[in-house]
Amino acid sequence: MECYPLRLCPAFKDNLWGGQKLKTEYHKKTEMTPLAESWELSCHRSGCSTIENGPCAGMTLPDYLARFPAAAGSRCAAFAAFPVLFKLIDAKDKLSVQVHPSDDYALREEGQYGKTEMWVVLEAEPGAELIYGFKAPITKEELRRRIEEGALLEVVNRVPVHPGDVFFIEAGTLHAIGAGIVIAEIQQSSDLTYRVYDYDRRDAQGNPRELHIEKALAVTDLGPAHPKAFDRTPHREGDAEVSRLGSCGYFTTDRIRLAGRCARSVDGGSFEGLFCASGSAALRAGGERMTLEKGQTVFLPAGLGEYLLEGEAECLSIRV
Repeated sequence: MECYPLRLCPAFKDNLWGGQKLKTEYHKKTEMTPLAESWELSCHRSGCSTIENGPCAGMTLPDYLARFPAAAGSRCAAFAAFPVLFKLIDAKDKLSVQVHPSDDYALREEGQYGKTEMWVVLEAEPGAELIYGFKAPITKEELRRRIEEGALLEVVNRVPVHPGDVFFIEAGTLHAIGAGIVIAEIQQSSDLTYRVYDYDRRDAQGNPRELHIEKALAVTDLGPAHPKAFDRTPHREGDAEVSRLGSCGYFTTDRIRLAGRCARSVDGGSFEGLFCASGSAALRAGGERMTLEKGQTVFLPAGLGEYLLEGEAECLSIRV
């Protein structure tokens, strides 16, 4: 197996609400404008990551894992497909109010998996906010009426956001990212979204964007969001503070605040995705040395063993 740190080139998305920060602040190389999303670590058919370095340069990540399945890790083998998608989102404008279905509903009605996700806020302009569930419980009949009358926003729960905030968005939770926010999103490998309200916006052809009201009514939790409680108390690993930001059956995310040297390891249970959110760090692993700069993502194959980070950086670590 080709077992070395794989630097990933993302797939890009130009949704109408996107901006330029992924290019100006996170060094994404594309002519796409606006740039709304970069799918950093992805095996999804709607946008696959590509390997940039070493013997496997030019291969897509799904092609690499098809050739070397053990690189995903034994825990990934429990899933019918690679379970995780990691992306960056630049919301210059607000996103639609939306909801994602659970696996049970999505597999039954759509023939694909649902979507549980978590957000790590990287940047937020003053006054930025997001929508997260409802202020109080409502009925399905009231939800339908408010959607039809354009009064949905009167009952949603608005949450101010700041850099470093973390939100766990379980399937069924009504939500929306507000304007002026850059987010790192760790999610199930799914692109299944039911759009509930879109501020009467039009696409590039002048058409209203499609809503999915009946499906949304079938899957939306009709009350306030009840986020999972995680103990995010940091622990020391060498010269790094490491915090568990969130975990579920599909992914586990840690934040690594590095100020010096930190030795970690990747066992055979899961790959590790490393994203540099700020600063820079030297990465030594598998006989290779590379510099991990702000905005870059590497894939560390399962079974790689020990690796060393050295520098001043804040990174996100994603595993199954």
